[in-house]
Amino acid sequence: MQFIWPQAFWLLILVPVFILIYWWMLKRRRINTVPFSSLQVVKKAIHWRSSIRRHIPPCLLLLAMIFGIVGISRPTATVSLPADYMTLVLAIDVSRSMLAEDVKPNRIKAAQAAVKDFIEQLPRDIRVGIVSFAGTAQLVQAVTESRTDLVEAVDRFQLQRGTATGSGLLLALATLMPEAGINLESSIYGENFGRPDPAKQLEPKKTVQQHQPVPPGSYSAGAIVLLSDGRRTTGLDPLEVARKVSQHGVKVYTVAFGTPDGFIPGYDGYSFYTKVDEEALQAIAKITQGEFFRASNGDDLKQIYEHLSSKFRIETKETEISVIFVAITLVLVLGALCLSLIWFKRI
Repeated sequence: MQFIWPQAFWLLILVPVFILIYWWMLKRRRINTVPFSSLQVVKKAIHWRSSIRRHIPPCLLLLAMIFGIVGISRPTATVSLPADYMTLVLAIDVSRSMLAEDVKPNRIKAAQAAVKDFIEQLPRDIRVGIVSFAGTAQLVQAVTESRTDLVEAVDRFQLQRGTATGSGLLLALATLMPEAGINLESSIYGENFGRPDPAKQLEPKKTVQQHQPVPPGSYSAGAIVLLSDGRRTTGLDPLEVARKVSQHGVKVYTVAFGTPDGFIPGYDGYSFYTKVDEEALQAIAKITQGEFFRASNGDDLKQIYEHLSSKFRIETKETEISVIFVAITLVLVLGALCLSLIWFKRI
C-alpha cells in the first residue's frame, strides 16, 4: 500500500492526545467519590460488564480517528478489476526461422495452434486484429469480433525471409490506433517517401497535429501481443518503435518462442540454427510497461496465452482506496454514538 499524501500521518499525534484526555477524564471522575457503608453494595450495583461497556464507545472513536487519518493520506493499493481492454492486436513472427523443429512439430504450427486457442478463449466483447511480419509487415486481419475470420487469418500465414520486428510492431500500433495518424511509409522508408512533384509543392500543406506523449502503460482501451522467435534482421529498430508505442501509452506483451538450439534442417539446400532474441523482447516489454514471457515448447506457449486471456478479463491496477477508510470511519463513529445512546442514554 502506498500513500499519495503521506504528510497526513502527522495527524496521528492526536491519537495519544485523545488517550491522555480520556485518561484525565477517568481520573477526574474517581476524585468525585461517594461514601458507601459497605463495599458489597457497590459490587452488587456495578456489574463487570458495565465497567467494560463504558470504554467501548471511546475505543471506537479512537479507531475512527486512526482510520480517518489514514483515509486523509489517500492510500492506494493494487487491486484486481474487470479489464477494460476492447481491442487487441496480435503481431506474429512468420520468418522462415519459424520452421525450426525444436518445438514439435515445428514452431509455426505450434504457434498457430496456440494463437487460435487464445482467440477462442478471449471474451466476446474484445476485438482482435492480426499483423504478421517477416521481411516486411502486413495486416493479415483487420480488427474484428469474428472469431472465424481471425482463425482463418492465422491459417493463412505465409513464411518469408527476414525478421522486421520493428516494422511489425509499428504496424500493430497503427492497427490498434488508426486515429493516431501514424505514417507507416515515412517511418519505414524515410521522410522523402512519396514526396510530391515540385510543381505540386506550391499547394498548401495540410497541418498535421503532433501527438502529445502520455505516460507509458496508461492506454486502457487496447494492447499489443508480440510473438517472435528470432533476431531482427531488417526494418526499423524495435526499441525505437517501442519508445514510440510507449508515448501512446500502449502496453506490449512480448513472447519469446523457441529454444537456443533451434535448427532448420535442409531448407533451400541449407541448414542453420536460429536463436531467440530475448534481450530485445524483454526491453520492448519494459519500455512499454508490458510483460515478457518465454516459451520453449507448444505447451508453454498455450499456458502463456491462457494467462494473457485471463489477464485481459481481470486487470490489476493501482487504485486509490480512501473511500474504504472513510466508510470505516463513519461506521465506527455511528457505532460509538449508537452504543452510547443504547447503554448510557446519552452521547
